[in-house]
Amino acid sequence: MTGEDALTVDLRSPTGNAVGTVELDRATFGVVPHMAVMHQVVTAQLAAARSGTQSTRTRSEVSGGGRKPWNQKGSGKARQGSIRAPHWVGGGVALGPKPRSYRQRTPKKMVSLALRSALSDRAAEGKVVVVTGWEFSVAKTRDANAALKALGVQGRVLVVLGADELVAWKSFRNLPRVHVIAVGELNTYDVLCSDWVVFSRATLPGWPAASSEGATA
Repeated sequence: MTGEDALTVDLRSPTGNAVGTVELDRATFGVVPHMAVMHQVVTAQLAAARSGTQSTRTRSEVSGGGRKPWNQKGSGKARQGSIRAPHWVGGGVALGPKPRSYRQRTPKKMVSLALRSALSDRAAEGKVVVVTGWEFSVAKTRDANAALKALGVQGRVLVVLGADELVAWKSFRNLPRVHVIAVGELNTYDVLCSDWVVFSRATLPGWPAASSEGATA
C-alpha cells in the first residue's frame, strides 16, 4: 500500500510494472471490519449451500409390517405391533432427517457490511492488487500463471473478472490455488478464503469514482 491515507495502491500492468496509482473507495476498503457480521454472513452462506436433500423413511414409509408379528398374550414375548417399528432391524427411523432448506434470512445491509469488512481487511494487509486489464490474446494457463508471478501474489488468489473477460477466465480457471469469480458474485466467504484479491480496473468497486491522479495508463 502506498499513499498517506493507506488507501492508494499501484495500478499495475499484467507484467507487474506500476503504470500509475488508483485510490481505493474508502466506503468499500476503509471500514473497520465487523467480525460478528462477517461470521454470521459466512455461516448463512455456507448453510444456504447445503442441498438439504437427506431423507430417512419413517415406519409408515417402510414396506411391510402390516400384520401383528405374534399374539398380544400367551407367547411369552414382549408385545409387538409391527416389525417395522423403529427398534426393529429394517424398521423405520424415528425423528430422522427429512428434506429441508437450511437458508437463513440475512438482511442486504448485513451482507454488504460483511463484504466491505472482508475487503477492508485485505486492503489493510496490502493484499489487494489492481491491474489495468488482462491482455491475453488466447486462453493460456501458462500466461495467467506468469502474470500472477509478475504481480508477486502467492497462495490462494481470488481473481475478480468482468463478464467480457472470457479469455482471462479460461486462462485462470485451471490454476489450482486460483479462484475466478465474476464481479457481480463477489462475496464475503471467497474474499476471506483468499490470501490475495486481484481486481482489474474495470471490476474494482468504486471505479471510476475512486480513481486518483495518474490512474490512466
